[in-house]
Amino acid sequence: MKWMASLLQNYRNYKLMTTQTDNPKELLKILIGAAWIDGQVKPEEQAYLCRMAKENGVDEDLELKPLLYQLRPVSTEECYRWLEAYLGDHPRLKDYENLLEAISGLIYSDGDVDTEEAKLLARLQSFDPNQEHPNSVFTSFLKRVRKLYRSALNQAV
Repeated sequence: MKWMASLLQNYRNYKLMTTQTDNPKELLKILIGAAWIDGQVKPEEQAYLCRMAKENGVDEDLELKPLLYQLRPVSTEECYRWLEAYLGDHPRLKDYENLLEAISGLIYSDGDVDTEEAKLLARLQSFDPNQEHPNSVFTSFLKRVRKLYRSALNQAV
């Protein structure tokens, strides 16, 4: 199990270094909503969000501060609205991949994929610009998530 924690840490660090976007404020709002999607923000998720905010220079943004520091919860509906507004009807591949990478890092930050987080990933798939291609980034990521989830379930039983 230690190797899995190490793998997840390396993955998170890689995603933190590579995730850049044209609109970091909107991306961070979605990530905050994704952290709330299971009803609570776990300490590992909070740390990830704070690192992302600082790295993208939005940690002092007055609109984001109440969201970032959990002074105001974010509803699932609000998260999905932000997601749809960020990607639009025809998202750029770069925006989609940045969002997928950032959400992946957030979801893996606590080493647990919650049911609501899995639903968010499934919803995100509907925006994939490569959706008609069977080897899309999301498809390969989703396979990895399913494998990890099944492995965790087997270990719990």
